Amino acid sequence: MPTLGISDLVDRRFRIDEIAYRSTDDFTIRGWLLQPIGTVPACGFVLGHGYGGITEPPLDLPRADAVYLVPAFRGLGPSRRPPISEEPRWHVLHDIDRRDRYIIGGCVEDVWTGVGTLLRLFPGLEGHIGYLGISFGGGIGAMALPWDRRIARGHLNVPTFGHQRLRLDLPTIGSGTSVQDYARLHGHGHVLETLAYYDAAVAARRITQPMHVAAARLDPAVAPPGQFAIYNAIPGEKQLFVLEAGHVDYPDRERQEQELMAELHAFFAAL
Repeated sequence: MPTLGISDLVDRRFRIDEIAYRSTDDFTIRGWLLQPIGTVPACGFVLGHGYGGITEPPLDLPRADAVYLVPAFRGLGPSRRPPISEEPRWHVLHDIDRRDRYIIGGCVEDVWTGVGTLLRLFPGLEGHIGYLGISFGGGIGAMALPWDRRIARGHLNVPTFGHQRLRLDLPTIGSGTSVQDYARLHGHGHVLETLAYYDAAVAARRITQPMHVAAARLDPAVAPPGQFAIYNAIPGEKQLFVLEAGHVDYPDRERQEQELMAELHAFFAAL
């Protein structure tokens, strides 16, 4: 069973607890559980964070009547564990030479075990679980959703890991640069032997749930063609919100974030 502990964080809408649950490979995942105050939750969400890690749960959320599980992916933030580096440029390379042990696959498994944890705590929410993932968490979500029908619908915001072959060639900063440097040192073919199994755009072809994707026209950290490749690959019901930019500030950012949140509120109303 997951364990809950008292958190110092306070919000007028949610009770916030620290949570720990066991994922695959006997990995302890830590994070937060947000429960709506004064009402029984009508639905639940698992949230996937960006590659900058996470120190506290986001509170700008689409539904006030939902319970939110906010895990830190393995090796990052509260789920840190040596010898895995918390630095994105090293984390993204952890076991990249071992296809079946690559850490990105373990992070996908952290989503699946997170869904199981949420349903163990709130079994009445079966059929009413959503996924919200941004950047790193967006790419992880695209790889997790096709194989977990317990997730009824999902949102991916500037998702990474789309079209890995392009990702090795397009200008980028951050964790993508580390993968490109590794490929130059060890050969593109060698790296693609692993990355072919962790391509969010390939996985997205098998997503059957209704999806909402926010993709950016400009993004120095996650090349836009990879983001749009994920959206284009989704075969079923889907909505696209086009951001002017991702991973950078810009004049209309606040307005666009408000518009996006309004769309998400409507999109997840059916949950």
